[in-house]
Amino acid sequence: MSATPDPAWLVPDWPAPARVRALSTTRQGGVSKGPYGLADGAPGGLNLGTHVGDDPADVARNRERLAACLPSMPQWLEQVHGCAVATVDHVAAPADPVPQADASLAVAPGHVCAVMTADCLPVLLCDAQGTVVGAAHAGWRGLCNGVIEATLARMQAAACGGAARWLAWLGPAIGPDAFEVGAEVREAFLAQAYPGEQAAVAAAFRAGAPGKYFADIYALARTRLARAGCVEIHGGDACTVADAGRFYSYRRDGVTGRMASLVWLAD
Repeated sequence: MSATPDPAWLVPDWPAPARVRALSTTRQGGVSKGPYGLADGAPGGLNLGTHVGDDPADVARNRERLAACLPSMPQWLEQVHGCAVATVDHVAAPADPVPQADASLAVAPGHVCAVMTADCLPVLLCDAQGTVVGAAHAGWRGLCNGVIEATLARMQAAACGGAARWLAWLGPAIGPDAFEVGAEVREAFLAQAYPGEQAAVAAAFRAGAPGKYFADIYALARTRLARAGCVEIHGGDACTVADAGRFYSYRRDGVTGRMASLVWLAD
């Protein structure tokens, strides 16, 4: 790590062990232009997504700027709104194949887990002993189908001696006043709810227009984290749609960039 993170980026406020390091980028601090730039249309956006139509040279420069603030290049994922979990067991190189997964974990120092979002929920995870870290991309489909539970199960298996306590940080995502969904989304979460969870899941949906609901993805994630044994949960107070100055939002803009939430273990 040779550079200082941009002051506009977010450093999670959570009581993680000292060797657990984490960072969440914003749309600021890069070189992207147009819809991938700053909120006022000026150049300077830190779009990290290679799949959204941005100039590849700009994305490469943005990724280099981020990597200069990290112990190594992050392990990027091909995210497909599923539940697969990759293990970051080496320092990523440009020629390496990109794993198709929506979460990753690492137990070796200096190996950086990363997920990209622009409304979906990034979830950063660690054990209280600081032996394993993970990152999950929780869009509503992945969240409903168990990406958080799958990630914590894999982390539990990888933790030194098994982990008794988990910590989570919920990064910037679409807020409960902006995330309008159809009734089928509410029904899908209710169908997957365990006994004792139904009231909390139902409360995460507020009626909107006929046949529509406003969903609180943060509340839904807290329910799933608790199911998997994680009750020390932090963050979850941002809205990507409402804060155009700081965040990219696909729901708000359609054509837009992607931010990254990252976690790793220091030596």
